[in-house]
Amino acid sequence: MSLSAPAPSDSDIRALIDTHLPLEGPLLPILHALQEAFGHVPQAAMPLIAGALNISRAELHGVVSFYHDFREAPAGRHVLKICRAEACQAMGAEALAEAALKKLGIGWHGTTANGAVTIEPVYCLGLCACAPAAMVDDRVVGRVDAARLDSLLAEAGA
Repeated sequence: MSLSAPAPSDSDIRALIDTHLPLEGPLLPILHALQEAFGHVPQAAMPLIAGALNISRAELHGVVSFYHDFREAPAGRHVLKICRAEACQAMGAEALAEAALKKLGIGWHGTTANGAVTIEPVYCLGLCACAPAAMVDDRVVGRVDAARLDSLLAEAGA
């Protein structure tokens, strides 16, 4: 998370939008490009996207809010996702998640004050047999207990 990064300019946003307009169904590629470039989908991009695609802001909001990986603010340097699906819940993920949120002093989708870790819920990582599961950045971890969670948070700098 870059706390001092300047906001993207309208011209930077328009350039990314324009690059993807020739595609069939350009909305998701535009959103992915913005998130890749800026670490989130900037609020300033919303009217520009809606205008370029001739869709309402409500339609755009519906798409952005439907896909959980699109962010409205930049994430921390590391993203910890804790599985919230049934198998992981049955193996203690709920208590694990509550402990992590309490320890970090943040809520879901929140970022630690030092910008190191953003914590997010995820609904199945495909490690049901190794529940509870978590993911740090792109690394999936199974059989996460309190000690393992503490280790993951320490590695991430929380």
